[in-house]
Amino acid sequence: MAMNVRECSICKKPVAPRAENPAFPFCSKRCRMVDLGRWLGEEYRVPDRQVDEQEDELPTEQHPDRTPGDA
Repeated sequence: MAMNVRECSICKKPVAPRAENPAFPFCSKRCRMVDLGRWLGEEYRVPDRQVDEQEDELPTEQHPDRTPGDA
């Protein structure tokens, strides 16, 4: 039976299983901190919903909680 070896997304080294590795899913604490720094530095982005799916983008006259003339 072949083992599925997980690869660190930062340095590409093999990652030990969660039971043996407190930095999982990274290979080390260093790689975990690099990833956190990238999130905090806004290098990663989570895509926004499509504009046509956003309730807040409805015109005022079509918004269920607003009446014409509301600011």
